[in-house]
Formats: sequence, structure tokens, C-alpha cells
Amino acid sequence: MHGPELLEEGSPHPRGATPLDGGVNFALFSAHATRVEVCIFDDAGEKEIARIALPEYTDEVWHGFVPGLKPGARYGYRVHGPYEPLQGHRFNPHKLLLDPYAKAHMGALKWGPELFGYTVGHPDGDLSFDERDSAHLMPKCVVVDSRFEWQQPSNVRVPWDQSVFYETHVRGFTMRHPGVPEHLRGTFAGLAQDAVLKHIRELGVTSVELLPLQMFVDQSFLLEKGLKNFWGYDTIGFFALHPPYQHEPSIDEFKAMVDRFHEYGLEVILDVVYNHTPEGNELGPTLCFKGIDNASYYRLMPDEPRYYINDTGTGNTVNLSHPRVLQMVTDSLRYWVTEMHVDGFRFDLAPILAREPNGFDEGGGFLDSCRQDPVLSSVKLIAEPWDCGPGGYQFSSFPPGWAEWNDRYRDTVRAFWKGDDGLVPAFAQCLTASGEMFNQRGRRPWASVNFLTAHDGFTLADLVSYNDKHNEANGENNNDGHSDNRSWNCGVEGPTDDEEVLALRARQQRNMLATLLLSQGTPMLLAGDEFGRTQQGNNNAYCQDSEISWVGWEQIDDRGRALQAFVQRLLRLRRELSVLRRNRFMTGVYSDEHGVKDLTWLAPEGVEMTADHWSDGNLRCFGMLLDGSAPVSSIPRRGTDTSVLLVFNGWHEGVEFTLPPLANGDRWLRLFDTALDPQEADALPPGHAYVVTGRSVLALAAAGTGPSADALKTLVETLD
Repeated sequence: MHGPELLEEGSPHPRGATPLDGGVNFALFSAHATRVEVCIFDDAGEKEIARIALPEYTDEVWHGFVPGLKPGARYGYRVHGPYEPLQGHRFNPHKLLLDPYAKAHMGALKWGPELFGYTVGHPDGDLSFDERDSAHLMPKCVVVDSRFEWQQPSNVRVPWDQSVFYETHVRGFTMRHPGVPEHLRGTFAGLAQDAVLKHIRELGVTSVELLPLQMFVDQSFLLEKGLKNFWGYDTIGFFALHPPYQHEPSIDEFKAMVDRFHEYGLEVILDVVYNHTPEGNELGPTLCFKGIDNASYYRLMPDEPRYYINDTGTGNTVNLSHPRVLQMVTDSLRYWVTEMHVDGFRFDLAPILAREPNGFDEGGGFLDSCRQDPVLSSVKLIAEPWDCGPGGYQFSSFPPGWAEWNDRYRDTVRAFWKGDDGLVPAFAQCLTASGEMFNQRGRRPWASVNFLTAHDGFTLADLVSYNDKHNEANGENNNDGHSDNRSWNCGVEGPTDDEEVLALRARQQRNMLATLLLSQGTPMLLAGDEFGRTQQGNNNAYCQDSEISWVGWEQIDDRGRALQAFVQRLLRLRRELSVLRRNRFMTGVYSDEHGVKDLTWLAPEGVEMTADHWSDGNLRCFGMLLDGSAPVSSIPRRGTDTSVLLVFNGWHEGVEFTLPPLANGDRWLRLFDTALDPQEADALPPGHAYVVTGRSVLALAAAGTGPSADALKTLVETLD
């Protein structure tokens, strides 16, 4: 069936296994291989039933057309070439290799010494050559028919200034959800259930950011301890889904999930890991790229190509300076947008993608590719702007069009509510989308992705319940994870029945959520923080595919429901009062033309803050007045938004705050007070001395007369 008399030349385009009429076209880049064979396996992926040498080599791409093959065929590659580690080459045809462009995989990686290109334990180490076959330990690639009948438009395209991110995990979010049938929990089909989508939409977020779901592996050292690579930051298949997340072995399940998200008006953002692979350093396994063309796919030490540049801390670094490797990454991104209909990406350790041999380069190949590509430049691109390589902290250094995780926001806001001194100036910068860093080159406030918690670190509930990390379950004697959490347990470490402590913890959560969701910029909420999810003090749950990481829906109590209602209130205010999400930076500069300042900082006396106030290290209470009449663009036109006053009191005692005069209203209408539970609306006159409770946030809106006043009154009434 697959003899040389039936084999055809095929085409070097596109890369991967492409089903066509009558067969499948295979194309694989390798600049240094001498021979490439496609191995076809039976339906179980266990027995190799054919081995076919690709007949043609065009522009460093091996290719051939195999008649008779159909979608669903299982395959892998064997690549011949020099095994010369000292020169950077590690070809070993005894090792079955995954196709970098495979659209699907079947089976899980099984660890064993046969996976390594060298003989483990040999005196010569990685310079030795292992002749054992690895096929029985390897997942198999699957030829995919990508046709699908979409029901929704290809993308939702939520405007940046209206976006609110919600970071979650396919498996962790659904494993304990009562609205997800047990057999669908942990899968894309489970995440697409109405009960899940209804919760997310009614919360008020717009964009769901999913932790890595491209094919990844469980590291052997975790499996030996009975743990898993739960987060998934070890991708080996950039075009393929992680098989355990599929209830049915078809990419249609993921597409149907995306379609459902779009039906609910929600964007799907993928957390992607293109900076390294699980093949590790010279002592790591040979699974894919290392055996296809090690010298091209990885950054090697210039003077000692036996060894790998390790800017990622994981053993290797993907070489995006190579045009074919860069092409693979951008092809992968376009595939997820055009074929899978996702709406954007969050890039793990993004400086590595922009690092050329001379360091971080804004004009490097990857960033230039994204900027000019008509597909990629039209979706949301979000950088984690740090890595552990040289010059690895590149916060605010990404080009216009990119958003960036703002770790300064996280650390400053946590420390302010913890009670640290002298933080009002830095805290105020956080409230205005870190304009001192981002207000340049036409960038907008949305470039700052504000967050207090994420998958890595404490949950919000743990942030107010633990002074120290408690990672004993990870099996590393609590030595893993960050120790600088800027957390405060409110007087008791961990669980307690003390009502006073519990009430303070609840208020602290409201304080931080109010800060996060009403700051200028793009807020990101960690799933479960809306009702107080705990990880039992574990701040590094990367290996916990367990109840530590799974969202505990069944444990939501009255306090959790009240907190969730408060989050919904905050997000509705953000949505309805556009002054809370301006698409231009607020500077506090007086406009002679309009006779207005977009932003005024107020001292407790109700007067504008002076240099003495800003330099007072003991100041803990201040106000932020957002003037809705300020222009919303460069067009000389006054705004028509409602003015809002936010008062933050980080002091442990109450502070009298004098409400300022109103330019276009006759009273202040209370939107919320984090010290009140439940919330109560109230109308207050200018000049009123409001006692802002210790450790609390107060929000008021200017209420005047006419249609806008009626609309504001209706909004406040419907918040409760």
C-alpha cells in the first residue's frame, strides 16, 4: 500500500501532515538531516505498520505524498543525520519523534531510558549513542480533518477599554463544578456547559484566559512523587490540544467550546509557552525538536554547542532567531486564530521571544512578525514581560499594540492594603494604569494588565489568611514558591472561627477587589477569587492536580456569595460608568480650554493634595476624583460621563474625609463602602464629613438633575 512505487513527491507547503484527495502530504523542516522517515502505526498507536522515507528535499524541507492515508492515521518521524553533540547535532533514528506541526496526538508519554538519545548511565554521558527504540513510550501524532461548522462569528473582539480578564484552568475550573456532568469534568466539553458559562458571563468579565492547553508532558520527577504538571507550562506540541482535556479524541470538542464562549459574548485567550520545551538540556530526552534539528530549533552556547543557553530556567531556549523556527511559532499562532477561532494570547516569559543574540530587541523577528501580520496584529497580545535570562525584566518595553502583565501593580497594591508605609505615591500610579511607564508612543491605559493574584502565588482569600506559604504537599519541604508574598493573615494564620478576623478578611478582599476592578487599565481576576477560593496556603500549586488547585464550588458559603455579589456590583459599575475605564491616560493636568482637570487627588480635608501630602510617609487615606466632564479624546469636546470619587483608607482606624464641592451636581450618591455589608445607597451633600472606616474603600458618584441623574439613580437602585 505504501511502497515506493506509489509514493509521490508532494509539496513542502504547508508543514505537517495535510490530508488531501487520495492521501496525505507530509512536510518537515530540517536543515541538517540526511534522511527523514514517516512511521505509520495501527489505530491503537502500538504497532508500526509502515516506514516511508520522504523522497524530496526542497529549501531544507523534507516532503512526500503518501497515497491511501486518511484523517485519523497515526504517525511519527525518524530523522537520520550526524550524532555529534560537540557540534550541536543529536540525530538518532532509533527515537520516534513528534511532528512539530501535528494537529493532534494520542496517548501519553511514558518515561523510560529509551527516550534518551544517549545511553543513560554511560561513562560518556550525552556523548554516547543509544540504539534502543523509543516508539512504545511515545505519543503518536494524528492526521486531522479540520472541517467544522461554526455557529458563531470567528471572533468576539471585545474593545480593549471594555475588557476584563478572568484567568482559569480547563481542568481545575470544572473538576468540582456541580453543573458539569461528572464524565465531562476536566474537559473542554465540561467548560462549555451552560452552568459554567452563565457564571462567567453574569460575573461581568469579558475574556477568559486559559492556562496552557497545547500538548504538554508530565515531568518524570513529578510522576515519581505522585504529582502532575498541573499548570502545563511544558509544551511539546504547538498546534495540538492536550489529550486529557478532551472527552472525545477530536479537535471539534475544543472548537465547540470556543463557539459556546462566543455565543455568550466571551473571548477565549490562550496562555502559550513558546520559549522552551520539555526536552531540557543535553541530558534531557529526545522527543521532537532535539532529534529533528537540534542546532536549528534551540539556542546553543556559541563556543560549546554541546550545551544549551538556558534563559528560561528549564534547560533550553527555543531559537526564534532562526527563520524556520520563527515561522513555526507564527504559523502556530495563526492556526489558533484562523482555525480554532481564539481571540488572543498571553505569552509566557515573553522577553525570550523578543531576545536576539545581542539581547532583548524590540525590532527582533518575533515582535516584528506580530506587528505586521494581518492576523496576529488584530487579536489581543499580552506579554509576561520578564524571564530569568540576561536583561530579563522588560516591563513596559514591549511595542505599541501589546499589553503587559503589571507586577508592580500586584506588589504595590498588596503592600498598601497590608499596611506598609509610604506607598500612597506608588499606589496612585497603580490606580492610573502606571502612566509613568506606559503613557508613551500612543500606548493606551489598557496596556497595563492589572492583577493582584494569578495561577502563580496565593489566591485572594489566602492573601488575607496566611503570612507564609504552606507548600508541603509539593514534596519539596516547603522550599519552593516565593517567600515575598506581601500578604497579611489579619491576626491568625490559616483557617479560623474568629468572627472578627473573618470579617476583617472579608473586608480586605473587598478592598483589593474594589482597587483592582476600578483602577484604570485592564483588570485580570483569578477564577474563584470572586467567592474566596483557597489553596490552603499553597502559593506554588503547579504540581497539584488535586483539591488544592480545583475550584471548590461546593464550599461556597454566605460570605462567598456576598463577595461574588460585590464583584458583580463592581464590574457593573466599571461597565456603566465609563470614567472608570477611560481609553486615554488621566494626567491631572488642568485644561484651560475646558476649565477642568480629568483627575484630582484629594487629602482627607477635601482639598487637593500638595507636595507635602505626597511626601508624608504616614499618609494612608486619600481620594481620587475622576471628572466625567473632561474630554475623552483629543477632540476639543467636553465629556458627558458621571464624575466619580474613590476614597482609599489604608489606615487601621477611621478617618474623616470631607466630600469636595460638585461642579455639575448637587449631591454625592454612595455607590459602595467596603465597610458596609450589605451595601446601602445614600445621598450626601458636598462638605459632609464622612468617616471612612479603617481599611476600607468608599465610592461615590456625582448626582445632579436631568436624564443622566435619573439614569445614575436607576443604576444604583438596581445594584442591590
